[in-house]
Amino acid sequence: MKNILLLITGAAIGFVAAHQINKTPEGRRFFEEVDSRVGEFTGAVVDGYKAREAELRAAVAEAEETIADLKRAAE
Repeated sequence: MKNILLLITGAAIGFVAAHQINKTPEGRRFFEEVDSRVGEFTGAVVDGYKAREAELRAAVAEAEETIADLKRAAE
C-alpha cells in the first residue's frame, strides 16, 4: 500500500512539475521536441510491425501453397 501511495505521489508531483515547465517558452519547445521524437519512434515501430506482418503473411501463404501442392501430388 505504501508503494502505491508513493507512486501516486510521484506521478502527481511529476504532473505538476511538467505543467509548470510547459508554461515557459523553453519548456514548451522541450515538450514539443519530445513529442516529435516520440511520434517518430512510434511511426518507426508501426512501420516495422507492418513490414514484419507482411513478411509473415507472405510466408504463411507460401506454406499453404506448398501444402496444397504436396496434397495434390500425393493423390
